[in-house]
Amino acid sequence: MNVLFVASECVPFSKTGGLADVIGSLPSSIAKQHNVDIRIMLPLYGSIPDHFKKEMKLKDVIVVSVSWRRQYCGIFELHYNGLTYYFIDNEYYFKRDDLYGYYDDAERFTFFSHAVLAALPVLSYQPDIIHCHDWQTALIPTYLKTTYAGDLFYKEVQTVFTIHNLKYQGIFSPDVFQELLHFSDEHYAGLEFNGAINFMKGAIVHSHLVTTVSKSYANEIQTEYYGEGLQYLLQDRGESLIGIVNGIDYNDYNPATDERIPHNYQHSELEKVKNKIALQEMVGLPVREDVPLFAVITRLVEQKGLPLIQHVMDELAGKDIQFILLGTGDAEFEHFFKEMGYRYPEKVSVHITFQESLARTIYAASDFFLMPSRFEPCGIGQLLALRYETVPIVRETGGLQDTVHSYNKYDQTGNGFTFANYNAHDMLYTIERALAIYREKEHWNALLNNIYQTNFSWDHSAKRYSDMYKQLSYIKRSGVHLV
Repeated sequence: MNVLFVASECVPFSKTGGLADVIGSLPSSIAKQHNVDIRIMLPLYGSIPDHFKKEMKLKDVIVVSVSWRRQYCGIFELHYNGLTYYFIDNEYYFKRDDLYGYYDDAERFTFFSHAVLAALPVLSYQPDIIHCHDWQTALIPTYLKTTYAGDLFYKEVQTVFTIHNLKYQGIFSPDVFQELLHFSDEHYAGLEFNGAINFMKGAIVHSHLVTTVSKSYANEIQTEYYGEGLQYLLQDRGESLIGIVNGIDYNDYNPATDERIPHNYQHSELEKVKNKIALQEMVGLPVREDVPLFAVITRLVEQKGLPLIQHVMDELAGKDIQFILLGTGDAEFEHFFKEMGYRYPEKVSVHITFQESLARTIYAASDFFLMPSRFEPCGIGQLLALRYETVPIVRETGGLQDTVHSYNKYDQTGNGFTFANYNAHDMLYTIERALAIYREKEHWNALLNNIYQTNFSWDHSAKRYSDMYKQLSYIKRSGVHLV
């Protein structure tokens, strides 16, 4: 079976968030375990490290139409870690400082989607399934149902569209429909959204299957609170909407071998404490082995539940704890947490930046990882915390609900602490409950043992994706039409 992954970012070539981590690790896991020929197609950003570019080979040059424009498109190939990657080259669209956030993003990713499909015959590669990720690739299923519908090369190609975060849908001016897409008027309704054009809506309408990154999030986005205006459409696709929780690369994120943490360990409280001491010395906090250390590593945006932390920060700082935050984002939160660092220098350490080595050291050193998100499609922070045996404290939403289960003293089950309501004092009560367990050695050790036995590597999820591809292939052979 041939499966083409199409995405706008992928570790180690380009990254703004968790999407890049998924595309950088999931295809390899599926390919190795399930005999699927997976290839990945990405934009050739100017920011991709030069040593990768030097290894790429130009396969061909084609012309891609974007409305009346006829644009150059170079197709490059790279073999990396046992997989084949294709890169779509056009410096006008992709040689920029950032990946997204430009006035012409609609045009940039219209070009990319069109170029992906136009490149396939040139490469003599015919995927059985094209697996598209987020709004930047959402036009591909629409193109296959419209512009390419009569082309025999694409007749048997099926599409899977994965929603990584429904909040970001690719919504643009209605002028885009005529100026860029040039679909016939009958297809306007499949893209129209409150008078605008919505790329993601088009993918939900036209893909054979729609997936998202946790079972709970798949249920949540069919409700008004989480549905971002698309809940009724997602309800209509309910039978072909699948939630598969994300994983992480257990070889890369491995406290026993990770070269970016001060002391390697494997289920050793003694070695983990050495990392705490090293971090305290590194960031200027008082060196204390016994103090519970809380960590927050996140984008500083409202979605991540930061208003809850703001509301009780003084009460938190009044407890016998230490608190470290790493991340960048909205100015409001950056200024607030900087002020907390100045106000409580003996207890609070704030780093408005992102450094991978510091992040890993924080995971390895901390006792608790706080993630009180308002909504969370899957979340990677809690998975990394579990991998480094740091106890997550999360709100019960989306993937957090699917991966973290509250510790129960009576039967000593659970791998963290959770709270349901989006309420600051519910969160504070849960923190106090976690601190009580921290002081009870028997229960703390039982909790850490549970975490050690937790496994969120890609193995299980990769099998679910493989099974889904096989199911889709079977449905195609049986002649059933999903859309």
